[in-house]
Amino acid sequence: MKAKNKLLTLLILGATTAAATSMINKYIKVNATSKHFLSDSRPLCYRWRLGNIFYTKTGSGKPLLLIHDLNSSSSSYEWNQMIDRLKDNYTVYALDLLGCGRSEKPNMTYTNYLYVQLISDFIKSEIGHRTNVIATGESASIVTMACNNSPEMFDQLMFISPDSFSTCNKVPSKRYKYYKLLLDLPIIGTLLYNFASSQNSIMEEFITKNMYNPYSFKSEYLNTYYESAHLGESPKSIYASLRCNYTKCNITNALKHIDNSIYIVGGQESDHIENTMEEYKSTNPSIEYSLIPKSRRLPQLEAPDKLLDLINMFFI
Repeated sequence: MKAKNKLLTLLILGATTAAATSMINKYIKVNATSKHFLSDSRPLCYRWRLGNIFYTKTGSGKPLLLIHDLNSSSSSYEWNQMIDRLKDNYTVYALDLLGCGRSEKPNMTYTNYLYVQLISDFIKSEIGHRTNVIATGESASIVTMACNNSPEMFDQLMFISPDSFSTCNKVPSKRYKYYKLLLDLPIIGTLLYNFASSQNSIMEEFITKNMYNPYSFKSEYLNTYYESAHLGESPKSIYASLRCNYTKCNITNALKHIDNSIYIVGGQESDHIENTMEEYKSTNPSIEYSLIPKSRRLPQLEAPDKLLDLINMFFI
């Protein structure tokens, strides 16, 4: 009888804890998404086979596709300061990748090849012409692979703060596969994700990695990225795939064979950025690069005018 009572007590405690954790997760989601910082008066929707893709289109001229960094809190908001600067000379497309921002976030494993297909299909369906592309961070590897597969759809490429080859080459180890199983759990996995995508975590990443000048960081950035990280059906799914290296891909051979013009831009204060640029150039000697002083991973937010000068110089 005592054993049964103990078991019943444990079951009740477990159920109570699960219910309380579920309520905490729900509260965090509602609190993060209730203020609509990412609302847009002119949303467009590309109905892709794996989920609806949010994007904007503005301006006139040659098409230019802007692809944000592949991060669970990122979105096309990353380009807000650049779009108005570019729209007089380009037809500017800025999308939220699947699993990010306002696009759908299905509960699935995200891979580099999935995004390669998304970018290729988007250009073919929504743009319909050979296009210039600017991509940030890990998204540079997606564009590299997509361009290698379908070079006829891409013109000039610009990569902002691309990942090093050692980062691109990571694979899901056994330990990471187990960690992804944990993150995929509906209650505890969501709680772990909420810790990883808290406002403090996002702010710390901005101050230590994304921006050189802490005074350049605005509360608007924090609110928007925080909301982006919690919108949608399963925002933790892209985080789990990223964290456990399912989106990584060895791009060395693809980069060697690409015949398109490639220009790399990096923030001068980013760690090891010059080594990464030299690594890319040694693989494809036609690659050019520049550093923007007093900036880090996101010069489009921290030094938009300096980045615009480089864009206008390169995309002639």
